[in-house]
Amino acid sequence: MISAEQLVGEELAHWYLLTPMERWRETVKLWQQYLAMGGSLDPEPDTQSPFFDPATPSPRPVDGRSGLRIVRRGRV
Repeated sequence: MISAEQLVGEELAHWYLLTPMERWRETVKLWQQYLAMGGSLDPEPDTQSPFFDPATPSPRPVDGRSGLRIVRRGRV
């Protein structure tokens, strides 16, 4: 018989061996860590959607910066 580790690797095999309730608890921990690191639950704008409105203001980044970086093409 093939083991789960042989099929998907050790890390994923551990996940598959958890019960649904244990997986739920681990997922909650991951979301808490993601939010603690500054992640957001706000959805990304879908520019391919027929309901996308480019005039609608988007939320500002957490650090207040524009998210764009100026790249110099010439010598400094």
